[in-house]
Amino acid sequence: MDRKPVESRFSMRATAIALAGLLVALAPTLAPSAAVAQAEDNAQKVILVLDASGSMWGQIDGEAKITIARRAIDDLLDTLPASTQLGLTVYGHREKGNCDDIETLVVPGAQPRSAIRQAIAAISPKGKTPLSKAVLLAAEALKYEENKATVILLSDGIETCNYDPCTLGAQLEADGVDFTAHVIGFDVAEPAARAQLQCLAANTGGRFLTADTANELAAALQEVSVAPAPEQIPAPEQKPAMVDAVFEATDGEGGPVIKSGLVWTLTLLETGAKAVDALDIGVLRMPVEPGTYRAEVRRQDGVSAELEATIRTDGNNSFVLPLVLDLPDATLSAAGEAPQGATIPVAWSGPDENQDYIAVAELGAKGGDYINYTYTKTGNPLQLQMPPTPGSYEIRYVMNQDNRILASIPITVSPVEASVSTVSRAPAGSEVIVTWIGPDENRDYIAVAEVSAKGGTYINYTYTERGNPVKLKMPTTPGDYEVRYILNQDNTILARQPISVEQD
Repeated sequence: MDRKPVESRFSMRATAIALAGLLVALAPTLAPSAAVAQAEDNAQKVILVLDASGSMWGQIDGEAKITIARRAIDDLLDTLPASTQLGLTVYGHREKGNCDDIETLVVPGAQPRSAIRQAIAAISPKGKTPLSKAVLLAAEALKYEENKATVILLSDGIETCNYDPCTLGAQLEADGVDFTAHVIGFDVAEPAARAQLQCLAANTGGRFLTADTANELAAALQEVSVAPAPEQIPAPEQKPAMVDAVFEATDGEGGPVIKSGLVWTLTLLETGAKAVDALDIGVLRMPVEPGTYRAEVRRQDGVSAELEATIRTDGNNSFVLPLVLDLPDATLSAAGEAPQGATIPVAWSGPDENQDYIAVAELGAKGGDYINYTYTKTGNPLQLQMPPTPGSYEIRYVMNQDNRILASIPITVSPVEASVSTVSRAPAGSEVIVTWIGPDENRDYIAVAEVSAKGGTYINYTYTERGNPVKLKMPTTPGDYEVRYILNQDNTILARQPISVEQD
């Protein structure tokens, strides 16, 4: 059978009876035919999955949505055919921020319908919207892999936990004997939320209905409440073969796969029908009919891409759409080699936007990772200090807005010549003369420290900017020490000489 979802939306005349009417309208499609019913010992079992997330306190015409739902379900229990055993699963009703807050309050057929009335009367919406996991648990409770199973989802918003309703629908359809999810979008205005709910229904061959007000919902339910007479029901058609297709977007050509923040549209070119319409998901993975499609993806920053993809029953149906940002031009010019810790001039060209900067970083580091940087606003050329450790690095022009690297050039940082020279012994508390060789960068210093001390730990010090040689005061406690040349950038010890401090 070609199971196509139905989306309905009409102008209205009633309030709480609306939801009950919808469920009653769905009931004829859920109940077995007369012939099948006579052959079955057990009645049809259906689970209603009810959204009890915090947003259900939102109001429609001055009345909370949860109140409308309570009254509508209460009315439903008086009119639902006896052949349908209704169960109730609820999510978001016990605590905030918990994606596992899902509970089957009533098992189909195990308790009287009055148990559902009592359960919904006690519900107080609080938490998140794990609608996908709730539908999955309801399907498992109905043993959907062994039996025909139907779930009716009533939700007023988008999935807020780590699940994808669209992918779940495809999974349940593929694994189930005859699984169907009918979905009611209750006061759902956000396009991404509507697309999620629609895709869940579409992938299971279920109905998708929406309503923005209680009155709208009532008229919609009147429209779907008329079930066709048995002789009018068309003969089942052969269900078309479905093929799994995967669409991914990458950050640039050959870049990493983007896992979130994307909106997908998938259109069958032959008919113009949208298999997916503005679905907010990272990787699009779903079963589709074979054919040629136009895949379109858009990222939150506005960068988009599209691809014509032919889905075949015997081919590789995985497709990649690179998202390439049109970046402004930039150039850099600097020496190819510089001593460790040295400050060198770097000439540049580029957009010079607010807080753009020139940085030196390790090879392969992300745009926002650097060792030293200088803002472009400081001038051209600007002064950039090299890393304190010899090795291979690159100088980059980085856009501050999103840390995009617009240009880069390699540079080798070489070991610098450094030494200290002074007496080998000195009286405690005395001053000694120290001659030094080193880069003399800003706030480099000559220090005396214990032999095992780290570079930034010292007893006395003198800045190299004070001259060469410099005077350095010795510790007042006799013992073995070191005189050191310290690179101020990260307290790297460039040179050292032992000195014995003796009692005067």
